[in-house]
Amino acid sequence: MSGTVELTKENFDQTVADNEFVLIDFWADWCGPCKQFAPVYEKAAEENPDLVFAKVDTEAQPELAQAFGIQSIPTLMIVRDQVAIFAQPGALPEPALTDVIDQARKLDMDEVRKDIAAQESQGQSQGEGQGQGQQPGGE
Repeated sequence: MSGTVELTKENFDQTVADNEFVLIDFWADWCGPCKQFAPVYEKAAEENPDLVFAKVDTEAQPELAQAFGIQSIPTLMIVRDQVAIFAQPGALPEPALTDVIDQARKLDMDEVRKDIAAQESQGQSQGEGQGQGQQPGGE
């Protein structure tokens, strides 16, 4: 598969379920940095034909952007084995994107799942299952 796939709320779950490794670019047409990142992302898609490179137009798919808590664009997310392993706002330069892809390829997903299970059980034992990523008193 070459190029990128346009993700919508209709095909998102199926795309993530059917593919082991999906990169997702959350973008919008009015976003200057998104337009700067697009050719870098397209080139990476051509250089990594074994991976799925997808794009979510946050204007056309606000439910997807909201579901993932996307607050600034572009945001790159990487999903492996249906687990979001990377999410970072900002237009990555080509060397940084290549490095992120290489690191994501090398991840031991069994270890990632163990870490997630440990975090979930720790959060449940402390009664903090909902407030992930929020700092106490950070207002």
